[in-house]
Amino acid sequence: MNTHPRIKDLPEDERPRERFLKSGESQLPDSDLLAIIIRDGTRNETAVDLAKKLLAHYGSLRGISSAGIKEICTIKGIGPAKASQIKAALELSRRMQNEEVRRGKQLISSEEVFRYYCDKFKDLQKEMFMAILLDTKGRVLKEEVISIGCINANIVHPVNVYASAIRESASAVVFVHNHPSGDPEPSQEDLIVTARLWEVSKLIGIRLFDHIIIGEKGYTSMADEGWLDDAKKNT
Repeated sequence: MNTHPRIKDLPEDERPRERFLKSGESQLPDSDLLAIIIRDGTRNETAVDLAKKLLAHYGSLRGISSAGIKEICTIKGIGPAKASQIKAALELSRRMQNEEVRRGKQLISSEEVFRYYCDKFKDLQKEMFMAILLDTKGRVLKEEVISIGCINANIVHPVNVYASAIRESASAVVFVHNHPSGDPEPSQEDLIVTARLWEVSKLIGIRLFDHIIIGEKGYTSMADEGWLDDAKKNT
């Protein structure tokens, strides 16, 4: 008698692929998404069982991503083929997170900026300050990392920040940085830096469109919250 558990024998609302097609990827837990990548189970375990076992062993998708193929293959039921599929999918995700926003992409809101950069910033252990240079229509000309480390007025110097914007003939700039603490609320230093950058932007004729701070689960837009207006009033 064949005791091989098959996903197709499960109720339809419990099958990962069917749930994916019906509800979309955002509604599925990590185990179901991982099961779709694994595809086939073993004689005694379904692909979902294998996915749950991997997540239990490594603690998270990030934990699996940090493991080598040989190490993953030590998990019973995971051979070189399945391990390669898993690593390839996770590597694509990593590359997408590190991919620069496409030149010519129009950024029209703080939410859109956050959506493009949240994965790139949210797990960093140090603060990273980035400038996104825009043309007259709000389209991306270039993105540039200005500094990595504690953000303060001495490190984020206007000369360094705006040098690239001037070279690229940018019309506007959006600044983005992260708070490793996870709290996106601007610090007093953030407000000082923003006010200083606004003052220089006014002098050189390059619009400071926004300064966005990314935290663990959200962001703060200084433009949306009115802090940028305060900076304007004080200059």
